[in-house]
Amino acid sequence: MSKSKVISTDDILATLCHSVTGVLSSASGNEISYSAMVQKITRTCMRPDIGCFVLFDGGFTGLVVTNFTSQAAMEIYGDYMRNMGMPEEEIAHSHLSDDVSNVMGELMNQIVGDFTSKVREQLHTSITQNQPKMMAINKQVQISVDTTMDRPQARRVTFTTRNQNIFYLELAMDKTEFIKLHDFDIIEAIDPDDIIENEAKQKAEKAQAKKEPVQDDADDDFMAELGL
Repeated sequence: MSKSKVISTDDILATLCHSVTGVLSSASGNEISYSAMVQKITRTCMRPDIGCFVLFDGGFTGLVVTNFTSQAAMEIYGDYMRNMGMPEEEIAHSHLSDDVSNVMGELMNQIVGDFTSKVREQLHTSITQNQPKMMAINKQVQISVDTTMDRPQARRVTFTTRNQNIFYLELAMDKTEFIKLHDFDIIEAIDPDDIIENEAKQKAEKAQAKKEPVQDDADDDFMAELGL
């Protein structure tokens, strides 16, 4: 009898970390990395300078908190806006700006969407979440998950931007295990942006092929007879 594969809380955390680095790196063009060492913590908190929390429910219950320093938030925000072609004079210069909170909140929403999609594909379960909202804070705020959790576990992961600015992700969820009873194929979600990009690339290649002159073989033979 083959041994069943067990997916733990820390495996789910790793999936979430991949969503964070994948979405932020792609959106901003800023290479985001995270520490291989994860901290065990006893409580989750929103900390200065700008933070966000998201509650999960469904296949499992949990809470995700992201805490950005002003430097990390402004670096990611600025890189994202420039990557989108925004003029420098239209980019906010303070983490207290509503534009920074709105953009970082939208990026967090994309991270959550990517994570829930991965959970559905890899764990064959579904989770729902509230709309994430970024907010600038100047004091530490403790956030707790629903008391129905029997054995809550909390983790903190450190992320680093290209300019060595730091931000943190905290995850609290009930201790759980997903046991894989038999093998199955993981069907990756189709990204509409990839489809559009591939279509545009194929059209460009076809257009380029039409522009290239086609040399007649008969002309080649005639020139060869002349010794040219």
